[in-house]
Amino acid sequence: MTILTFTLIMILGAFLAGFIGSLSGLGGGIIIIPLLTIILGVDIHYAIGAALVSVIATSSGSAAAYVKEGITNMRMGIFLEIATTIGAVCGALLSTVAPTSFIAVLFGLTLIFSAVNSLRKKEEHIVLESSPLAKKLKLDGTYPSHDGEIINYGTKNVLGGFSMMGVAGMMSGLLGIGSGAFKVIAMDNIMRVPFKVSTTTSNFMMGVTAMASSVIYIQKGYIEPGICMPVVIGVLFGAMAGAKILVRTNPKKLRIFFACLIFVLAVNMIYNGLNGKI
Repeated sequence: MTILTFTLIMILGAFLAGFIGSLSGLGGGIIIIPLLTIILGVDIHYAIGAALVSVIATSSGSAAAYVKEGITNMRMGIFLEIATTIGAVCGALLSTVAPTSFIAVLFGLTLIFSAVNSLRKKEEHIVLESSPLAKKLKLDGTYPSHDGEIINYGTKNVLGGFSMMGVAGMMSGLLGIGSGAFKVIAMDNIMRVPFKVSTTTSNFMMGVTAMASSVIYIQKGYIEPGICMPVVIGVLFGAMAGAKILVRTNPKKLRIFFACLIFVLAVNMIYNGLNGKI
């Protein structure tokens, strides 16, 4: 395979990854890593490095829009990033010494968890009274509803959410994904933050988390420009196209379809990992 052919395949594959990731809400890394490792035979460490770079690029673009709309809780995001960055560095260090087969199997299991979580019914819950620690840290906030009304909300169980964010960061650094499912669980289920705020704040945090772990991958030589550049270009354009399609389609049907696709990829990754093919 020539370099040009390899690059074109990566751009096309990354475009599909960004497109699917945008429509499913799971990010492009979940498609990029199986594409690079299973189809193109790239070492999983280089695939994770490329996925992290794409997470930084896509998170930076979309996070700015959510912050401008006033939905993202920046104070909460910056506080929780302390846990995610520590976890991300630990995960990246672990990734450099862990067997590739172990990473592949864990990646597959995480894909299944993320796919199932994306199909979970999202219920909007508003906590009006924050816990004492949340009040002290000033983690409560407001966000505009679809009709322009300003909604106030509080926050609970800060330490539980902070601990879960550490796990989310570790999974991000170890597997090269945004680990949005874990971050949303931390804010939505544990801290009882409204779902709209938790998803946008999670997106705001992803870029910083990926940046922290990517430093370790750069030091180890796993960030390869020849792989990262076409991946970032493809993912960015794919995510933009997916966002436009999402407005005109039924998101529930799309999530079911892509959850099934991701489940197949997950089983493939687990199978190849258990058989030592990755």
